[in-house]
Amino acid sequence: MITNQEVVNFFARKSALSVSTIAKEAGLPVSTLPKAIAGQRTLNAKHLQALEPVLMQYGFSTFTDRKARIVSIVNHKGGVGKTTTTINLGRALALQKYKVLVIDMDSQGNLSQCVGMDNPERQLFEALIHKQDLPIYPVVENFDVTPSNLELAKYERDLTHSPSGALRLKAVLAPFINQYDFILIDCPPALNIFTNSSLIASSSALVVLEPETSAVKGINNLFELIGEIRQYFNERLMIDGIVLTRVDGRLVIHKEMIQTIRQDLVKFSVFTTEIRLNTALKESQYAQMDIFQYSPNSPGAQDYRQLAKEYIATLNL
Repeated sequence: MITNQEVVNFFARKSALSVSTIAKEAGLPVSTLPKAIAGQRTLNAKHLQALEPVLMQYGFSTFTDRKARIVSIVNHKGGVGKTTTTINLGRALALQKYKVLVIDMDSQGNLSQCVGMDNPERQLFEALIHKQDLPIYPVVENFDVTPSNLELAKYERDLTHSPSGALRLKAVLAPFINQYDFILIDCPPALNIFTNSSLIASSSALVVLEPETSAVKGINNLFELIGEIRQYFNERLMIDGIVLTRVDGRLVIHKEMIQTIRQDLVKFSVFTTEIRLNTALKESQYAQMDIFQYSPNSPGAQDYRQLAKEYIATLNL
């Protein structure tokens, strides 16, 4: 039987549906379903049993049978906003009632630290190396994390020289793809075994790009790697788009670089939403919070909220 939370989440994502019409078709009292959606009551077994066949006519089966979209957040360069984007795009999706897991695939462990996991009891390397279950920790509602730290770096050589090394992340994620809507992987600033593993395991990639010459230089190497992964390991891998981050609208060079990026990378989708340079984004990481907890009305929060909406629209969810 369907659950109360599944019904609430379904209506949260299908806002165009008529709640009153569906309640009438299911024979529910007029106020029961609206109150449940508003969190003012819980639907009982009788209500859920009546609702289930009705909701199936409105696409509920597709909703419940979904598999997570696994997305690698990538760039060959550090300091461009990969971790910031993984955390805050993930949190923005969670706020829209999508269930999100973020994975720290960078041995520097910045993502883990930024969500308050300085010394996790278990880490990603234990799943990749010792064949343990993937460690997952809840952070806030609909938003979980798999942490890492420098321990992961110790096993880079082992994974590189193992025949199964680049395939292990895909294997450890398999049991969880029906439990999440999005699994976002924060990749390291290197085209190494950890980035390769992430791309092999992923449905798609989001390329994070700062409008600076140093960040744009060498971007073709990343696109070539994604092409090779698609050709030899993961034919479904696609690039969802390019996210422009740390944008300072006052700088002429940024305006010129953005124009060049949009012209030169025309065959890729460059998101309209740009993540503005914002002090609150950096401060939130020091505070070990996402931007929505730290400063919900800041430009950073506004931008990531808008990016999530634009991203969902491109995926037709």
